[in-house]
Amino acid sequence: MVEKILLAEPRGFCAGVERAVETVERALTIYGTPVYVRHHIVHNERVIHELEQKGAVFVDTLGQVPAGNLIIFSAHGTSPNVKEEAAARELKMIDATCPLVTKVHLEALRYNRDGYSLLLIGHKKHQEVIGTMGYAPMILIETVADAEKVTLPNHDKVAYLTQTTLSVDDTRNIIAALCRRFPNIRAPRTDDICYATQNRQDSVKALAERAQLILVLGDTTSSNSNRLVETAINRGVQAHLIPDATAIDYHWMDEVHIIGITAGASALEAAVQETIDALKLRYPHAAVETLTTTTEDMTFALPKEVDV
Repeated sequence: MVEKILLAEPRGFCAGVERAVETVERALTIYGTPVYVRHHIVHNERVIHELEQKGAVFVDTLGQVPAGNLIIFSAHGTSPNVKEEAAARELKMIDATCPLVTKVHLEALRYNRDGYSLLLIGHKKHQEVIGTMGYAPMILIETVADAEKVTLPNHDKVAYLTQTTLSVDDTRNIIAALCRRFPNIRAPRTDDICYATQNRQDSVKALAERAQLILVLGDTTSSNSNRLVETAINRGVQAHLIPDATAIDYHWMDEVHIIGITAGASALEAAVQETIDALKLRYPHAAVETLTTTTEDMTFALPKEVDV
């Protein structure tokens, strides 16, 4: 019988996601409908649906946007050639790229300018990776095996960057392999894995010390949400990624006394609270306790086009 529900803190929206969603909402207010957004502004279907209800139109290609209209680029970032295409179509542009992703783009430009062979640690089909690879020639490294076999023309002038939403533990292993092979490899000025990704993984590790089951609220397309599930499983704890309370399978709770709950960086707090309510309805005597591992106070300025 479930006796306790442990609620991770921090959880849910990070500063970059808050900035991106608010950018779309403000653009709708300032410029009216429709406002076009290239790709999903964040990886969460519920967030996307709510923005569509307000008048946002999500597109996969710029060809779907009538000339002269407003286009917003998602938090995951976009490559320079896409911005050039938007300019050629005379589209008004607002860039909602997370500033931490922009930092990676600037590092790519700097290393390329200085003549380094660039390696990018990340997942091939992720929009952030696709955008980043448009800033400079680079080789994608997805696994330790990739790191072990990659060949470069000059072993003394190599640098690596990372996708911001990876597993801290998995990235550490890949970096260690690269450092063994290329002793002079240059690292980013600061860790490219964002503060929110690290904090949410740390909170899952804390939950895993006490809970027998961890529920992660988030979308299946969300990289950082999937990494939270992996973090729990790697510590021997049953974990499931769910979009909302309707996806709970109560057979998971067999012989479970403590449930941990967290949420990915693009998951709505409403989904977390609905999950708690559903569990409390099923287990009315279960106590709810917040497990705080750190406090977040990061904020990012809005794009100038909507900062009014």
